[in-house]
Amino acid sequence: MKRAFVFPGQGSQAVGMGKELADAFPAAREVFEEIDDALGQKLTSLMFEGPIEDLTLTENTQPALMGTSVAVARVLESEGNFKLADIADFVAGHSLGEYSALTAVGALSVSDAARLLKARGQAMQQAVPVGEGAMAALLGMDIDPVEELVREATEAGEGVVVAANDNAVGQVVLSGDKDAVARAIELAKEKGVRKAMMLPVSAPFHCPLMQPAADRMAEELAKVTITPPSLPVVANVTASQVSDPETIRKQLVEQVTGRVRWRESVLYMGEQGVEQLVELGTGKVLTQMVRRINKDMNGTAIQGPADIEAFLGSL
Repeated sequence: MKRAFVFPGQGSQAVGMGKELADAFPAAREVFEEIDDALGQKLTSLMFEGPIEDLTLTENTQPALMGTSVAVARVLESEGNFKLADIADFVAGHSLGEYSALTAVGALSVSDAARLLKARGQAMQQAVPVGEGAMAALLGMDIDPVEELVREATEAGEGVVVAANDNAVGQVVLSGDKDAVARAIELAKEKGVRKAMMLPVSAPFHCPLMQPAADRMAEELAKVTITPPSLPVVANVTASQVSDPETIRKQLVEQVTGRVRWRESVLYMGEQGVEQLVELGTGKVLTQMVRRINKDMNGTAIQGPADIEAFLGSL
């Protein structure tokens, strides 16, 4: 059976994330210690104990989610006595989850990924003053009508608004200037969208307003070594596979302002014969999306020791 490992993005964080893994497995503890050392910060204390207000700060959330996902991957490998590449055909990650995917298959070191994500979180937060940007979820409207909606909202007034995340069938996220996003929400309601709501985020991710953050990440990514991954990575910005290190570097910069093409990424993996998506890390967001995108694909989430045992027993 063809399988892909996938890695969640921002929004899946929770106090206590990774603690069961660290308590049970040396391989997980090694990942968390490496991240703490790389950042010069006890990020693991924040992950295990909170407070949630500090964990939810973008600069903490991003390396924390990566660390938990990579810890699950390392435990799977050590307990199963295999490498991910032995039992899978692709990896992919949602937004920051792409860094988790690249780290899990050896393209980035854990230390470099942690430092990059700390910088990415800071740069994204600083790119747009708090209160000026916004993101909104549209439920019950697919990407083509949303793109038409965005065109109308852009023509009707000032400001940037784009389709930032094409997550699943009938689940698209807008991003941009607060007033422009609000205008798009009103248009969506007029067009009969099932639900349109502002999201509680601190910045308008994956839109042209993030260009200062993209420039910063170009500088940061230029400093690190990227090696060929042991499995092809399905990239957010193209929804197709990539293994060339310099292309990966370029696409990680583009990803900051570009659309997260998650629905297309899952469809692409299905076209390549993938039958099972295995989500590694905190939460089950990607697993819940799978059936809405491809009904023939099976999704499963691995978070803690019991999930790891069950998965290894199924192989």
